[in-house]
Amino acid sequence: MILVTFINRQILRLSVPNIVSNITVPLLGLVDLAMMGHLDNPIYLGAIALGSTIFNVLYSSFGFLRMGTTGFTAQAFGARLQEEISLILYRSLIVALALALLLILFMEPIQWLSFKILDGSNDVKVLAREYFFIRIFAAPATLGLYALHGWYLGMQNARIPMILAIVINSINIGLNFLFVVQLGMTSDGVALASVIAQYSGLILAIFFLSTKYRHYLKSFPAKLIFQAKALREFFRVNSDIFIRTLLLILVLAFFTSRSAFISDEILAVNTLLFQFFFIFSYFADGFAFAGESLTGKAKGAGDMPMLKLTIRHLFYWGWGASLLFSILYLFGIKPLMWVMTDNTGLISLAMEFKWWVILLPIASGAAFIWDGIYIGVTASKAMRNTMIIASLIIFLPAYYLTINSFGNHGLWMALNIFMISRGLLLWYLAKSAVYR
Repeated sequence: MILVTFINRQILRLSVPNIVSNITVPLLGLVDLAMMGHLDNPIYLGAIALGSTIFNVLYSSFGFLRMGTTGFTAQAFGARLQEEISLILYRSLIVALALALLLILFMEPIQWLSFKILDGSNDVKVLAREYFFIRIFAAPATLGLYALHGWYLGMQNARIPMILAIVINSINIGLNFLFVVQLGMTSDGVALASVIAQYSGLILAIFFLSTKYRHYLKSFPAKLIFQAKALREFFRVNSDIFIRTLLLILVLAFFTSRSAFISDEILAVNTLLFQFFFIFSYFADGFAFAGESLTGKAKGAGDMPMLKLTIRHLFYWGWGASLLFSILYLFGIKPLMWVMTDNTGLISLAMEFKWWVILLPIASGAAFIWDGIYIGVTASKAMRNTMIIASLIIFLPAYYLTINSFGNHGLWMALNIFMISRGLLLWYLAKSAVYR
């Protein structure tokens, strides 16, 4: 009983700050859109939409920097390998800086390809390019923060990432008001605010590192940092996570593009309804992040009973959150829709598909929790393979087999089947991948 209480406290100690951190992200996005939405020309709003889409895809693709670092660090922490903890930090930061410099070096072809893919008027694209060429210089800070965020979580510390998220987004919001409202800037002001906020966050993250974790900042010979075996394992795990993340992004992008293919009204409705999934994901990810830290620690310590008990209670919390959100959406989806839009036609059309949204938290809850567990124990190959199967062999056929008969219902059905299949596949492979 004492051990169960301890595990639940550890889950909440790590998950609650992560949930708070996650919630600050959409709040910043809303402020960015509100700043541009109140200007006299809608092209500024379009510029932010296009520019943000590019960076969302770019940075989501590099999410492995945080996830991989969390798993490796948590296992080293559990095994009490002090030197390895320091080396993982250095390797992650070096890789983050190298990737950031590559983004800046290749910013011209990146923007050219991005604006070939994304549609928009010439005026919108001009402003979006201006936004892009300002914000791209935040890449070293943004990717450096990914590595530090992952390292802190691996060290069982979710408070520092929470503080960083709150400070970064608060500075960003404050500078938005200064640059746009006070100084009369437009989308360029929003981009500049993001750059300054990111570097402010990086400075604060380094401050925490140099004070609370100073004893890990030791000097090592280059050959130890760049040890071939360690780097191969680092890149193997992170390349698997990259493929898994990229496929997930493509599935979500496919959902949006197919919504637009059906009709403009369906695109608007699905965009609004999908916000309910994003809201749930912020909470579910909080427990997933806790899972990364705790299962990695147990795995590193070689404590299989603790690993199994932790996983069991992670699912208790995860299923509880899933059920809670499904009940919330069952009774509150229509009032919540009114918060996002006052278009009665869109709300009426959205209600035809509400049951898919109500089902989605239950359908996807297991996938979120298993993701955190697999990242914690660095079972990246199984994560990658299950995502390949779920996206290419299950999701796409489910869509193409149902879209002609069921229309938008078929699209939502395919998404729910995709989420359920991910959870089931990860559960099936857990015996060999997690409990090995």
